[in-house]
Amino acid sequence: MQLRPDQLASHLAGTLAPLYVLHGDEPLLVIEAGDALRAAAREKGYTEREVLVAASGFKWDSLMLAAGNLSLFGGNKLVDLRIPNGKPGRDGGEALQRYCERLSADVMTLVTLPQLDWAAKKTSWFNALAQAGIVIELNAPALADLPDWIARRLARQNQSAERAALDFIAAHVEGNLLAAHQEIQKLGLLHPPGSLTLAQVEDAVLNVARYDVDKLRAALLDGDAARCARLLDGLRGEDVAPPLLLWAFASEIRALAALRAAQDEGRPLAAALRAERVFDDRRAAALQRALPRLRQPQLRAALLAAARIDRMIKGLARGDIWDEFLQLALRLARKPA
Repeated sequence: MQLRPDQLASHLAGTLAPLYVLHGDEPLLVIEAGDALRAAAREKGYTEREVLVAASGFKWDSLMLAAGNLSLFGGNKLVDLRIPNGKPGRDGGEALQRYCERLSADVMTLVTLPQLDWAAKKTSWFNALAQAGIVIELNAPALADLPDWIARRLARQNQSAERAALDFIAAHVEGNLLAAHQEIQKLGLLHPPGSLTLAQVEDAVLNVARYDVDKLRAALLDGDAARCARLLDGLRGEDVAPPLLLWAFASEIRALAALRAAQDEGRPLAAALRAERVFDDRRAAALQRALPRLRQPQLRAALLAAARIDRMIKGLARGDIWDEFLQLALRLARKPA
């Protein structure tokens, strides 16, 4: 059975199922759903809990043993099984199928998985889990839905914000709900309940990193490779969040690509700047100064590099994120041959 994330709270008010499966691409939502399930289990008498992590060398016999090893004097038990790579293998798949055939009313099982591809969702072991229990897929909201998600989180701490402020937060935390969660909590600490203004949100969200990141954006547009390298080294030392830095890179690259295309096609740059929502005169002038040294192939390669960094931040690709940032900065700063 599939359950939507927004149905979980009402579901937990009723009778709990013997098996739950959490998976998705957003760690924050998976963590929160798991916490809610564990709290509900405690409230309903599942006083024992055993955590199993199916990493390399895991003995799948221990899953069945955990379900059968009930305390003589304790209450019901929660078996908390985590499969970090989402691939139980042949032995694990068979063990999960056998386990689903022998679910007990005294044991509630929580299986936590990472994001699954279409092939994993068609496996016999996943279908067995889905048929025996409740599956909840927890993915990050799309950018268009992110401001509403942020508004609901603010409402939990009795705060609200104007649409421009919600859009500002969304633009700075896209692809990283953990960062969004932290920024929302920060707003709760800095300001009392009530409505937040755009100025308050801007000061809170970028009160540490804004100055240096803006310096880096200026250096990128100026084509100052040495300064870019120094600033990146400083940002790394300050432990600036990579998603924020990637947003700064990507926003400049996308704007430059749109302006370059407009110029190549003979369209007015003023209209292209408005379409890219570039209303600050200084930034508009810097973008236009950068155009003569940048060509479409250069910008396409930069966008591909930014996409690779995004995958690395999300754990989908390997590599040194900060080295990739440096290579991307040098690619943008390089003057054409």
